[in-house]
Amino acid sequence: MGYDVAIVGGGIIGCAIARKLARYRIRQILIEKECEVGFGTSKSNSGIIHAGHHSPADTLKGPLEWAGNQLWDKLHEELDFGFERIGELMVAWDDDQLDTLQHYRDRGESRGVPGLEIWDREQVRRAEPNLNRLVKAALHAPTAGVVNPYEVCFSLIDSARNNGLELRTDSAVVAIDDSDDGLRLQTSNGTFAARFVINCAGMYADRIAQMAGVGDFSIHARKGEEYLLDKRLVGLVKRIIFPCPTATSKGVLVIPTFDGTIMVGPTANPIEARDDLTTSAGGSEQIFSQVQQTVPGISPRDCIAEFAGLRAVADGEDFIIGPTARRGFINVAGIQSPGLTAAPAIAEMVADILRQEGLTLEPNPRFTPAVPKHVIFNDLDTAAQQQQAANDPHFARICCRCELVTEGEVLAAIRAGAETLDGIKFRTRAGMGRCQGGFCTWRCMELIAQELDVPITEVTKRGGDSWILCERDGQEAAHAD
Repeated sequence: MGYDVAIVGGGIIGCAIARKLARYRIRQILIEKECEVGFGTSKSNSGIIHAGHHSPADTLKGPLEWAGNQLWDKLHEELDFGFERIGELMVAWDDDQLDTLQHYRDRGESRGVPGLEIWDREQVRRAEPNLNRLVKAALHAPTAGVVNPYEVCFSLIDSARNNGLELRTDSAVVAIDDSDDGLRLQTSNGTFAARFVINCAGMYADRIAQMAGVGDFSIHARKGEEYLLDKRLVGLVKRIIFPCPTATSKGVLVIPTFDGTIMVGPTANPIEARDDLTTSAGGSEQIFSQVQQTVPGISPRDCIAEFAGLRAVADGEDFIIGPTARRGFINVAGIQSPGLTAAPAIAEMVADILRQEGLTLEPNPRFTPAVPKHVIFNDLDTAAQQQQAANDPHFARICCRCELVTEGEVLAAIRAGAETLDGIKFRTRAGMGRCQGGFCTWRCMELIAQELDVPITEVTKRGGDSWILCERDGQEAAHAD
């Protein structure tokens, strides 16, 4: 049996579209090449919900940024992921940059973004006393927020699956051809036919479009290195700190994440390879030299983790969203910043496009928006922790000391679909603390192996060949004896 809609790509955009379409009585499938959703660009996202005034009005980005910003409160209310509007400051260091602040304030006000104010040095220093005392002024935008993007992906896809979505991971699309009533997707894990195909393949969206015979755009990789700092710096800054942006980048940011740690970055360097996620000494030097000019109290010695993400940059730097010459094939490509912010608005736009292209979207009367809440042991008060441990002894055993994650939470993550160490980390924070998994990795691996009934050598970091342990061959075993 064919599907009404097949979504290619399980990043934040594909998951948001899947969850939006789950509100209707259609048959849909999401196809993702990684072992879990959100494991591509989305897991390396900065997690910023932009205030609504960063992107120009003559782009798709501009109206979708502000429209998306306004949808996050409702999404958070329904799905209960971590989200907080902490606000942002775009800082100026000289008189020339004051004009930039004014430009962005005017843009935001013309769009209806509320609360935009230019603060002088004294106001900035009162609000953020750890910023460099040489700051000239700053544009304050209270509508900016932070989320954990991977947590959002899991929440969106859980909601969509609860309402009928079929999910196929470890399934790379290798060919697209015609079917009796639409398009046929050949993947590494089966063949699927659908009336409509939505191309949300991120870094590989141009190649998926080429398979469909409508490859009239190119995707270019832009790498961003980011650095996570020790929790001892919690509260050093309370808002997202932006420099005045350039033509290609919003600059090096200081980001208080939803979980309390501070992240700094990213770089913005064009690269050739679409799978190059390496970090570099040069990237670190660039990030920390710029960050220390903004917040002198930050030191490279505070770094506990570093990682890189790739932004899918389309020709012209704008989003590409719309139907194509291949009937039934819809592109949602080039979704770089502010793609996370715009995701719920993009999902609504895609639903409208499907209607215009002839798909009947009849509301699903059984749609249930919420997903079951998961226990975060560290957020409970002492009495609630004691009660939870009494109800389930797994919550009486700490698996991750740095983040105080219990075995109960790890087991719940596995039962929710985590089959890898990264799957557990992104669902529970086990392995995200100061020791970066030095204490909890082995126990997490044991729990995965036990719960899934697989050899521990089959447990990987993030799927594929990211193995951690391997069996000794006969020669090595004999030598060891």
